[in-house]
Amino acid sequence: MALKTYREALREALREEMIRDERVLIMGQEVGVWGGTYAVTRGLLDEFGEKRVIDTPIAEEAIVGAAIGAAMGGLRPVAELMTINFSLVAMDQIVNNMAKIRFMFGGQMTIPLVVRTPAGWGQLAATHSQTFESWFAHIPGLTVVMPSTPADAKGLLKTAIRSENPVMFIEHARLYGTKGEVPEVEYTLPMGVPDVKRAGRDVTIVTYSRMVNVALEAAETLARDGIECEVVDLRTLRPLNLAAVYGSVEKTHRAIILEEDWTTCGMGAEIAARIGRDRFDSLDAPVERLGQVEAPIPYAKNLEALMFPDEALLIGKVRGMLA
Repeated sequence: MALKTYREALREALREEMIRDERVLIMGQEVGVWGGTYAVTRGLLDEFGEKRVIDTPIAEEAIVGAAIGAAMGGLRPVAELMTINFSLVAMDQIVNNMAKIRFMFGGQMTIPLVVRTPAGWGQLAATHSQTFESWFAHIPGLTVVMPSTPADAKGLLKTAIRSENPVMFIEHARLYGTKGEVPEVEYTLPMGVPDVKRAGRDVTIVTYSRMVNVALEAAETLARDGIECEVVDLRTLRPLNLAAVYGSVEKTHRAIILEEDWTTCGMGAEIAARIGRDRFDSLDAPVERLGQVEAPIPYAKNLEALMFPDEALLIGKVRGMLA
């Protein structure tokens, strides 16, 4: 194992897949000379050249549309959108073409396309601090991945690039500098398989992306008082596989869904509904949900910090469930 940042793990995945398969190419704003807005693609232009690392105009609809055409033509593009907020400009391409062409052509045409994009916040104000993963998870035909660790990010990105289906690969802007152990051998990870990041007996915390770190920190604090939380990282939001969640709920009899998105019509709503339907007899308390304040995110740092679930809020929620 080697200690690497989330950013480095993603870069390794891209580089290894570009070496393995000459059909893999990268396209997006500033991915070449600049090396990507978050430096994920830095150095790849020098190694692979401008035919495989393509700087595009500032036109998200054109980026995704061109990538769809490239995929239909036999290539395996990885399209980078500078931020998920700009995916709004490309929604027609993503929802009506990327997600549907394989179905509409009766399987005769595949779309082996990955759209990489960061979500998240950090004094970026209301129109640049959103996430939208539940929007994309709502769409049949898309796979939606949102990894929390460097190892998961690398393994899942490699699998996404090899997939015959279109993948929305959502990173978190505040995870790029985080570090974790990454295997030094060749590996991939299956999409649609959650991971239990911490075992516990008292409460199941279901989460994904940056909130995994918040859940783990809260769990460590609670453990000092003898409260053991089990943290289940979904990793993939579509397909949504809750087998590990169900197994955990059968053990702990309580569940909290922790997300960084708005809770109304969000991922937590779907997960809570499924737990309530499929594991009702295992529950000793109603399923709880903890998410973002439902308002546009302010720019001011002190106000922005109040918008998202943190360790203290989660600890209070857990204690309330066990009271």
